[in-house]
Amino acid sequence: MTIAKTILLFILAAAAEIGGAWLVWQSVRGGRDWWWAGLGVVALGIYGFVATLQPDAHFGRILAAYGGVFVAGSLAWGMIFDGFRPDRWDILGSAICLLGVAVIMFARPAPPA
Repeated sequence: MTIAKTILLFILAAAAEIGGAWLVWQSVRGGRDWWWAGLGVVALGIYGFVATLQPDAHFGRILAAYGGVFVAGSLAWGMIFDGFRPDRWDILGSAICLLGVAVIMFARPAPPA
């Protein structure tokens, strides 16, 4: 259950952070109304709270591992919302990042009960 919770929280955090940044981008660089940026700021705040719900209590570990999720999630967001097409180097880089996430979060043995 802890692994599933960790993965779900990383996905929610990525949606909030990447979505929030995208909304700000759309307002500032895409010419959308100012309230798009306001919604983006709210989403970015939600990201900050979602990150605190991770089962692991170490801030540095969570944010370091989340960095890999952010890389892969950003490429996926670009594909879905902006028509971005990653090349093989984008895909390889994001796969390496996700491998890093797995090592940081799941490679160590569970503490004794």
